[in-house]
Amino acid sequence: MTVAAAARSVLDTASPVLSVSNLTTSFRIDGEWRPVVKNVSFEIAPRETLAIVGESGSGKSVTSLSIMQLLPKHASRIEGSIVLGGTDLVKLTDRQMRDVRGRDVAMIFQEPMTSLNPIFSVGNQIAESLLCHNRSLSHADAKTEALRLMDKVQIASAASRYNEYPHQFSGGMRQRVMIAMALASRPRLLIADEPTTALDVTIQGQVLDLMKTLQDEEDMSVLFITHDMGVVAEMADRTVVMYRGENIESGTTAKIFKDAAHPYARALLSSVPKLGAMAGHMRPLRFPIVDMATGEARPVPQPANTVSAEKRPVLEVRNLSSRFDVHAGPFGTLSGRVHAVENVSFTIQPGETLSLVGESGCGKSTTGRSIMRLLQPSSGSIIVDGKDIISLDRHELRDMRRSVQMIFQDPFASLNPRMRIGDAIAEPYLAHRLGTKREAREKVADLLRRVGLTEDMAERFPHEFSGGQRQRICIARALALDPKLIVADESVSALDVSIKAQVINLLLDLQESLHLSFLFISHDMAVVERVSHRVAVMYLGEIVEIGPRSSVFENPQHPYTEKLIAAVPVPDPSRRHIRRELPASELRSPVRSVDYMPTPRKYREVSPGHLVQV
Repeated sequence: MTVAAAARSVLDTASPVLSVSNLTTSFRIDGEWRPVVKNVSFEIAPRETLAIVGESGSGKSVTSLSIMQLLPKHASRIEGSIVLGGTDLVKLTDRQMRDVRGRDVAMIFQEPMTSLNPIFSVGNQIAESLLCHNRSLSHADAKTEALRLMDKVQIASAASRYNEYPHQFSGGMRQRVMIAMALASRPRLLIADEPTTALDVTIQGQVLDLMKTLQDEEDMSVLFITHDMGVVAEMADRTVVMYRGENIESGTTAKIFKDAAHPYARALLSSVPKLGAMAGHMRPLRFPIVDMATGEARPVPQPANTVSAEKRPVLEVRNLSSRFDVHAGPFGTLSGRVHAVENVSFTIQPGETLSLVGESGCGKSTTGRSIMRLLQPSSGSIIVDGKDIISLDRHELRDMRRSVQMIFQDPFASLNPRMRIGDAIAEPYLAHRLGTKREAREKVADLLRRVGLTEDMAERFPHEFSGGQRQRICIARALALDPKLIVADESVSALDVSIKAQVINLLLDLQESLHLSFLFISHDMAVVERVSHRVAVMYLGEIVEIGPRSSVFENPQHPYTEKLIAAVPVPDPSRRHIRRELPASELRSPVRSVDYMPTPRKYREVSPGHLVQV
């Protein structure tokens, strides 16, 4: 096939859009070819959404990368056929595939920070994807279209944020940029690898609705890779269940949810946290342990009450504000300020979990980073064990971090790609001189087992793990210093349902045995309901509602809280067509004029400890 022929759209045939037959993908490990995807076959019809589900490491992402021909050729081998509109992609050269990618098939990757170029603005990266496949398009028109796409994926103040860089966006905002780039050339097949993992529930609902709309408008097909069974129920026409690289069950989504035949498929469904399951319970509960081989659920002992209200709080946050200057023009003139966190106050008692929820960009992660002093707060106080950490010098701050550790949102970006994961986990233990190298190795082995990995994995590098496995590594590293408080920023968002249940049970075990406290930052409302003692709801940098978990979930008082709860996808395909209509998000920006000063907010107490902003 000539390059000119490959440059023409390969999607000329009517059906199917994609046909994968006997796909086997192997990697060269220790001089041998070892298959990680084994004889997988499926088809996707025009305008159809096919979901691939399974635990991390089951081969979902490798399947998608095989379709896109993005695996390194020197270390991987693809057998079988991948026919896109009549053309077998396995037989195309690299140059021919470059013409196909983005135009005929596009992909939304799992980890946005590692997929975006840190030295180019987000707007230019979206415009570049347009210019690559439409050389007659002017730069001005490309910018106009890029701004339209930014608006469409709900990036507030798109014009003012066009020239900002990936590090200036929250995790959820970066994922929206990736979605805009993938949709730029309106491909006929969109491969979405965990596209909503980093998004809050309201934006997730809007993005899913957007993808449905584009399917109707452009006759676009979607290959949806996810571990969120609620999203599968919401989106997928058919579902493929993968286990250890094999397609163990496939069929209509309704049939699999109602009457899954394989024990593993049944186990996946029974592991899904369901919103409302905590009604009537006053404290967090462990998940039942599901045997993934038989699908049987085994109940586990529930934790005792761990909160010590009579003791001094582990953390006191008082009137915390974090603002960032916005510069514009060729000379970097100060044009405004981002009021990311504004007058936030709360406490966390020993043994307590306070969850911080809200849409991406509302200030959740900035609050966590300010508490860790990874960002310098503009005002307020952060008191840990009786000391205001804002006034600590560098050496005192280093000692404080033995008591407070953080699990970051993007696991790959927070691991050194040149460091073996055993060394990465041991590094804080050795840096604080808590033991010998031999004791550090024993500590690493124990932590890896605790988070569901094996001790032999200590010798591997981060790129050799799936996204979910990398997050478990980060959790193990945060536990290395036996801290009193962990700031967990979307710590389980990248995990599949069964491992998520295991990790949450682990965190609850540690909380009970070590009297550990958590600031749990998350957009997964079902998980928040499961793990929390109290919940704080943030909107545009402010806490609009805070109170006991049961009170906030069962009797929400603020309209924004009601919206968050209503937006949670329900893992039931039969309810897809009666999904509650969500009001459109108000695209307010946190950017204010330089001289803007917010007015103090007032709260009213609706029940003991339950405050709502007036």
